[in-house]
Amino acid sequence: MPAPVTQPKPDAPRPPIRFRGRSFMATVLAPLPPVEDWLADLDALRQRAPAFFSGRPVILDLTGLTLDRDDLTGLVAELSSRAIAIYGIEGAAPALLGPGLPPALAGGRPAGEIEMPEPDAPSPEAAAPAPAPQAAAVSLILDAPVRSGQAVLHLEGDVTVMGAVASGAEVIAGGSIHVYGPLRGRAIAGAAGNPNARIWCRKFEPELIAIDGLYKAADDLDPSFTGQAVEVRLVEDAIRLALLERT
Repeated sequence: MPAPVTQPKPDAPRPPIRFRGRSFMATVLAPLPPVEDWLADLDALRQRAPAFFSGRPVILDLTGLTLDRDDLTGLVAELSSRAIAIYGIEGAAPALLGPGLPPALAGGRPAGEIEMPEPDAPSPEAAAPAPAPQAAAVSLILDAPVRSGQAVLHLEGDVTVMGAVASGAEVIAGGSIHVYGPLRGRAIAGAAGNPNARIWCRKFEPELIAIDGLYKAADDLDPSFTGQAVEVRLVEDAIRLALLERT
């Protein structure tokens, strides 16, 4: 008798792609004019403690500093030559940023001053402040719209935007996201691992939505919801849209 033909087993379904937010401590550098003198002071600090910036993510705060794009590019290059890695930029006009520069950041919460190290300081881990006790969830309310190129990251609770989220903007929340205007950018809720988070907006025109790591881009969304007041939630590990009742 001929040998029985063995049918190949169907491939197991692949799990959906997920991405999550994670909160890290970052050091904020806020240059003061004249920038050349500020860089000299920074060099003096590095001479006292050469390893102070080793392994530290750094945010560059340009609030109150007037720079053009060439100045900003030069400043980032100066810091890079000192082995200071810039992960994001605060307080810069969107027109200054773009390819070749760190992304814009907004919505950061101050975590206190970091003491300057003494000469021959120990490793950065020993010089870093002790971790703060776990705080209760706190909502972040933005009275201004989130403009193109801005990224708002708040993993400690909900984010409420009283205006619009523009195309090219991004809001990432550990909890839910409320947008009392058009949602045209990216809204990522439940980024700290909260499948019960939701997204609400008055006008649904997003580039991307996500909850607890599950996402859908604009091309994957039902066009009948475009321009409507919409709620986004997870139902059995799938993103579901529902129209909000208008009063």
